[in-house]
Amino acid sequence: MNAPRTIAEYLEQLRAALRGADPALIQDALYDAEEHLRAELAERPGRDEAGMLEQVVGSYGAPDEVAEIYRDQEIKIQRAIRPPPPPQRRSLLGRFFGVAADAHTYGALFYMLLALATGIFYFTWVVTGISLSAGFSVLIIGIPFVVLFFGSVRGLSLLEGRIVEVMLGVRMPRRPPYPAQQGVPLLQRIGAMFTDARSWSTLFYMLLMLPLGIVYFTFAVTSLSVSLGLALAPVIKAFGFNVINMDVDGYRYGTPGWAGTLALSLLGIVLLFATLHLVRGIGRLHGQIAKHLLVASAAE
Repeated sequence: MNAPRTIAEYLEQLRAALRGADPALIQDALYDAEEHLRAELAERPGRDEAGMLEQVVGSYGAPDEVAEIYRDQEIKIQRAIRPPPPPQRRSLLGRFFGVAADAHTYGALFYMLLALATGIFYFTWVVTGISLSAGFSVLIIGIPFVVLFFGSVRGLSLLEGRIVEVMLGVRMPRRPPYPAQQGVPLLQRIGAMFTDARSWSTLFYMLLMLPLGIVYFTFAVTSLSVSLGLALAPVIKAFGFNVINMDVDGYRYGTPGWAGTLALSLLGIVLLFATLHLVRGIGRLHGQIAKHLLVASAAE
């Protein structure tokens, strides 16, 4: 591999050396490398990129060396964000009830309950920011406000990434798509922000979180309430309360006898564990949605 003579060449070689790695890892590595190289170039205003890179590569590392370091660090990160897997169960019943021993199940459940609050906040922030940006566009403060708004959305995407990583166990970036880019003209940086597809996909994700949050929260609360209520039917009946008390078209439905109450309890237990399976599956699906919309792809 030829020695890079520009920062762009260095980043392309680093991207190539990291081919096949997690997109979040690639984004972090490219951010760190570009920030470091541009800072070195800014400290040596009288030196060209080729001369700076020749000196810096000796201390920072060649692209393939840096890529190897990041791959080694990624192994430690993956071990940290992924709890020990539950013991493998061969029987169908063991796999069905074993979902309760999986830490990802409870992380996904907490995320679904939290999603309503975060969805309302994200949606309100984006709608308010877009509305004010459109209103200020005719004023001199329009462009600075839009830049600040897009910057805040990028910050929120990193926050959401940390929540997704902690609760859903999906590797998310710890750095923005690119650094402040010292030495790059301001208008060029602003243009890159607007032409970056990730900026618009992040806005879409923030808007999408409101309907998703409503669906997640409603499903989690309703399913858990119904299944737990049925599972605890014998306890409720033992204290003299009615498990079922409905009037439909003049017909009154009351609590069944003990045999029926035990059958309802078994049904509630099955529904509870089926709900936990669905919650874990929804968590995995949402993790992939977040990764697709918030993380720059390896090809970008």
